[in-house]
Amino acid sequence: MGRAFEFRKARKFKRWAAMAKTFSRIGKDIVIAIKSGGADPDTNSALRACIQNARAANMPKENIARAIKKATDKDTSDYKQILFEGYAPHGVAILIETATDNNNRTVANIRSYFNKCNGSMGTSGSVSFMFDNNCQFKILKGELDPEELELEFIDFGAEEVFVEEAEEDDGADHIMIYGSFENFGSLQKALEDKGFEIISSGFERTPNITKAITDDQQQADIDKLLERIEEDDDVQNVFHNMV
Repeated sequence: MGRAFEFRKARKFKRWAAMAKTFSRIGKDIVIAIKSGGADPDTNSALRACIQNARAANMPKENIARAIKKATDKDTSDYKQILFEGYAPHGVAILIETATDNNNRTVANIRSYFNKCNGSMGTSGSVSFMFDNNCQFKILKGELDPEELELEFIDFGAEEVFVEEAEEDDGADHIMIYGSFENFGSLQKALEDKGFEIISSGFERTPNITKAITDDQQQADIDKLLERIEEDDDVQNVFHNMV
């Protein structure tokens, strides 16, 4: 059928795989939120955030309902959240957030990725000091002024507010609100109390020490390791300090 067909098919499969990974990650987040705070989103702010993120990712309603039902099942295993730290080739720092029901499996897998791709797995604290742990919220921009919004929410922990332009011509611009990890709850409550619809929210680890990579082969070496890690079913998020 030709190269064009094969290219389109490969691109479609890659998009489906990314979507499946996103749905799996959100599904685990829902289980973790319910196990720790109950199945009522009105009283469980973490679950409320998970459902918002699921909708933002276009996760079907039946998938959300299935994840909630699974989480309330007594036979469903608890997921343990573990942070792994290490270095990719050429000195790039990596943080890996995982959610696993089998710690031995996850440790063995992560270690093997580092070993096979010429990286090195670190000990707790060896890399995390290079990253700031932030929370972030996305809301529709509409007629909102980001500077006024920052002044309005600075007392609730907002540290940075800016416009995220739409990726498509017919899309809508958004406003991103960033704060420290500790201020997630106060920012979430303030936004909800003031009637803002939160499209999505979450946490990001932003590097405060960066590593510049300009060589194409070095970039390929690092990307190989990152791809291996990101494909693992137990991995939720991967952060690095490469620029």
